[in-house]
Amino acid sequence: MLALYRKYRPKSFAELVGQEQAAEIFRNAARQGKLAHAYVLYGPRGTGKTTVARLIAKLANCLSQDHVKKEGEPCNACAACAEIDAGRAMDVIEIDAASNRGIDEIRDLKESIRVSPSSYTHKVFIVDEAHMLTGAAWNALLKTLEEPPERTIIILATTEYEKIPATIASRAQRFHFKKIPLQTIVLKLKEIAAKEKISVSDDVLEFIAASSDGGLRDAESLLDQVTVLSDAPDIASVEAIVGRAGAKRVIACANAVIAHDVAAALEQIADIQAAGGNIVDLNKELIIYLRRALALRFDPMLESSFKDELTKEELASVKAHSAAIDPQKVIELLKSLIRAYTEMRYSPFPHVPFEVAMIEHLG
Repeated sequence: MLALYRKYRPKSFAELVGQEQAAEIFRNAARQGKLAHAYVLYGPRGTGKTTVARLIAKLANCLSQDHVKKEGEPCNACAACAEIDAGRAMDVIEIDAASNRGIDEIRDLKESIRVSPSSYTHKVFIVDEAHMLTGAAWNALLKTLEEPPERTIIILATTEYEKIPATIASRAQRFHFKKIPLQTIVLKLKEIAAKEKISVSDDVLEFIAASSDGGLRDAESLLDQVTVLSDAPDIASVEAIVGRAGAKRVIACANAVIAHDVAAALEQIADIQAAGGNIVDLNKELIIYLRRALALRFDPMLESSFKDELTKEELASVKAHSAAIDPQKVIELLKSLIRAYTEMRYSPFPHVPFEVAMIEHLG
């Protein structure tokens, strides 16, 4: 059985979620027959970089080029499209730079690039985790990018764009893949759940989306995982899998902070510890939550950007707490929580620095 993220991988740019601007540029390039010889696709994990690389390969090699030039999309009906989707295309070579990062592998790549396509019109090389390549490997690749063979497309995908040498990046078209908004991920998960006949509440889907940190692939994988655990998963079961504090627990901690109720704060820490939850993550989520409330207090315009990151319940809570906080006291607490977070990660008693920070500022 295919994993959900593979089963529902977009087969066209119209199905691509959260990267509409890049999708439109690629569609226009396909319509005009102006696909570039090299691309750098960069951004957070799970946002569609490898998917787009494969779609580019389909645009270049689709056997129905009249359809490509008219619609700016692969036909998804020809043998080439089917083989690329299935990962069987001889002329679409995917390389994981994390495990093939040396100069010998790049020399092999250069030799392969010189060979004409065997089955299709274009040979496409997709180098994933490109930032892992060594300096010698980059130097070996540079000459190829300066004088690329005809009918060859090289696509570099990376989560760390700053590690791509400027000499490489300047010879390619660059596309930034942004984190996907929370509600966009929720809508996609609802669509998948309906097709798969998965019984799951909106609260759980929102928690899964929030836990994915803007990556649709991570969200789909987590949905797959929680539905194996239970036919009707709840927030508590997802918390146990992810090791991430749910919104309600973080809001409860924030309520204790605003009310200067040290007993309630300590009770939340004790509850998550007793349940085997991740206390370090609770501290981290509380830091992020209080930072948002503090920032919103000084810049109300941030609400529009928070809408992409938070559920309606979380946003309403952040707004209420933003109006109620004492900024100076929250700043001091944030400093203590950040110090505690550093200590917690390496302490055999991670709850102690967290509790001390709460007692110091709320007691």
